[in-house]
Amino acid sequence: MIDAVLFDVDGTLVDTNYLHAATWWQAFAQYGHTVPMATIHRAIGMGSDKLLDHLLPGDRDREDDDAVRSAHSALYAQYWTRLKPFDGAAALLRECHRRGSRVVLASSAAVPELEALRRALDADDAIDEATSSSEVGASKPSPDLVELALERAGAPAARAVFVGDTRWDVEAAAKAGMPCVCVLSGGWSRDELTEAGAAAVYDDPRALLDDLDGSPLAGAGSRA
Repeated sequence: MIDAVLFDVDGTLVDTNYLHAATWWQAFAQYGHTVPMATIHRAIGMGSDKLLDHLLPGDRDREDDDAVRSAHSALYAQYWTRLKPFDGAAALLRECHRRGSRVVLASSAAVPELEALRRALDADDAIDEATSSSEVGASKPSPDLVELALERAGAPAARAVFVGDTRWDVEAAAKAGMPCVCVLSGGWSRDELTEAGAAAVYDDPRALLDDLDGSPLAGAGSRA
């Protein structure tokens, strides 16, 4: 039985990963850092607390870190009104909800950005809870965010599934004791996600919805 389905948002439900890569690239350049966009893309899914340490030299002047984050946030915010969900994303949330699973968003975004993502999804009727990086001490691939989402869902890890699009989602879910189903819509390859430990990999949210009964999300519990 699956009592809760936890969803990453960026790259999983909403088409944002490449926007993040481009705006981080611009933010880094403003402060003298040259980081290839392909390298940045592979770090999307981490919260900014992990992303800067992952991408920038360890001996950098860290006094600029907050300014780099602010620059990225300002650049990315220009896209908030134009964000688009992937085909089938809202329908997937609604079908999981209809079948009785608690639906919880577990995003590495801060609260204002998460609100913009929810507006783009336009599926609040199917979302029971949502967590953001603003509420935890460490973001993905640390398990803090996923564990908080589990707590909000009121479900044990053994009766929950995480849905994401990156290796960082798979690692966070594994540390929290649950399987991760992945979609390719964030730009990671099937082999990369499978090797990271994904329980199943689908092309996009629509493909997962179409195979819901054959996926690890099958077997929704009854809604209390």
